[in-house]
Amino acid sequence: MKISKKIVGFSVNTSENSENAASENGESASDSAKAAPVKADVIQMHETLQRPEKLVGSTYKLKVPDHVSSHAMYITINDVILNEGTEHELRRPFEVFINSKNLEHYQWIVALTLIMSATFRKGGDITFLVEELKSVFDPRGGYWNKGKYMPSIIAELGNVIEQHLIDIGMLQAPELDAHQQQLIDEKKAELKAAVSKTTENMEENDASAAGEDAWQANASHCNKCNHKAVMVRDGCATCLNCGDSKCG
Repeated sequence: MKISKKIVGFSVNTSENSENAASENGESASDSAKAAPVKADVIQMHETLQRPEKLVGSTYKLKVPDHVSSHAMYITINDVILNEGTEHELRRPFEVFINSKNLEHYQWIVALTLIMSATFRKGGDITFLVEELKSVFDPRGGYWNKGKYMPSIIAELGNVIEQHLIDIGMLQAPELDAHQQQLIDEKKAELKAAVSKTTENMEENDASAAGEDAWQANASHCNKCNHKAVMVRDGCATCLNCGDSKCG
């Protein structure tokens, strides 16, 4: 609004002034209240948020090779549900616990869970934790677990946190495009066909079971996804898990 006259005074717009102005215009206070837009009281994650009596939790079992740890770890992540029952409903991690019979790692496990839980309660973008944990390397060397190279136990904990954030919608699951998926499927089919020729004298069930392991046994480590799935096909090293290729 453009003011063309000199300002000689002003007044603060209070609820009484609004009611008087509404009555002068022939409107009731309730009508003016209905006309005013109501802002939704959206609760965001912050460090002063009180812990609810009940939290929704998920527990993940982490079994590493025996030479790394003889006992499994159980990672429990409890989530708080914000704005429950509204269109702004969110599920956010609130605290994490790690339990194991192996007392060798007790100190750093307690420290790590306290730090991660405090970071969860801070709110904001906490997805950076995944990359930070996955980039930790054990000076004694990593290990292979289910066909994937793990640089350390902490890095594998990062994979668990990543999977949980994907499940609750804070991260998007990495997906290959149609062209990459078709290329990977073709390469896998070629490798399985080549392996099957060397297992003709084996029983059918044994051959199919050995076929998958055979080509992975000859595969090398992928620096992008850490899977043991890099094979040289047509003169080009290609990862048959994430599609990364030296040929671009």
